[in-house]
Amino acid sequence: MTSKALVADFVAQKKLAIVGVSRGGRKFGNAAFRELKAKGYNLFPVHPQAESIEGERCYPSLAALPEPVDGVLITVPPAETEHVVREAAAAGIKRVWMQQGAGSPQAIRFCEESGMSVVHGECILMFAEPAAWFHRAHRWVWKVLGKLPQ
Repeated sequence: MTSKALVADFVAQKKLAIVGVSRGGRKFGNAAFRELKAKGYNLFPVHPQAESIEGERCYPSLAALPEPVDGVLITVPPAETEHVVREAAAAGIKRVWMQQGAGSPQAIRFCEESGMSVVHGECILMFAEPAAWFHRAHRWVWKVLGKLPQ
């Protein structure tokens, strides 16, 4: 289960890999990349076929990153996430955020059994500060409905 402490720990990390950015620039991964970059995060986009995305050098895998990262944000379909979390473990990455729609029971279980910190079922843009007004509003609604991590 995702806790408030896991969320806070992940968003406090400023050096992240992001898996799920696209060359077309229209996927959620690209929106997250742009917003997190604007918030001061040092990001390493990962895409198996792209040399650059959003003007930044792209890496074909987590193993190919030029330096260690503090966590990985995953914005790919669940079947791909299962591969990504195994790759993250092999690369020594201990923090994983599976964006809403990216998680699977198998990937979550793998992270937990591997001693990785895992956030799932949450939108990182609701928690990475400063959050945009609509993300703050969404967070408030979730708080009222009792859906925020405790």
